[in-house]
Amino acid sequence: MSNLNQGKRFDCGNYTMGKLTSLLVMLHNEEAGAEIEQEMKKRGYRYTIGKVGAMELVKVVTAIETSAKANKVIDPNSYREVHSLYHAIIEALQGIGRGTVQFGDILRTVGLTFCITRGTVEISGYSEEWLSVCVYGTIGAPKKGFEHDVLGFGYNHI
Repeated sequence: MSNLNQGKRFDCGNYTMGKLTSLLVMLHNEEAGAEIEQEMKKRGYRYTIGKVGAMELVKVVTAIETSAKANKVIDPNSYREVHSLYHAIIEALQGIGRGTVQFGDILRTVGLTFCITRGTVEISGYSEEWLSVCVYGTIGAPKKGFEHDVLGFGYNHI
């Protein structure tokens, strides 16, 4: 039974940036989502949540990238930041595509919620900026009832 069902606070203070990103994409519409967002803001993370549904990979990548730029998670004029985001997106999409990053070509469609987070992470005594991208939703044949849940995650340094 979850802490929320027992009336206890959802404690996310010790979670990593990646874990917070993953939880937020799945719980953003629930009570715990507000607590996760509060923790992310407390840590100074920049993040955005969005949705995309498509049969074409380019539309999915474009929607995630556009959201990151529009919501100031990355600087759209910095090649380094756009490039880092691209790699995190592709890694997340490889997770939901079981290594194959193609949708429409093989008659698959996706309906995804995504979360992009940028923050400073302490690794081996060094503080560096990283991006995490998590996508959650469904993938399957373009027919209602012929899809299943998917979850993909990507993480890349800036």
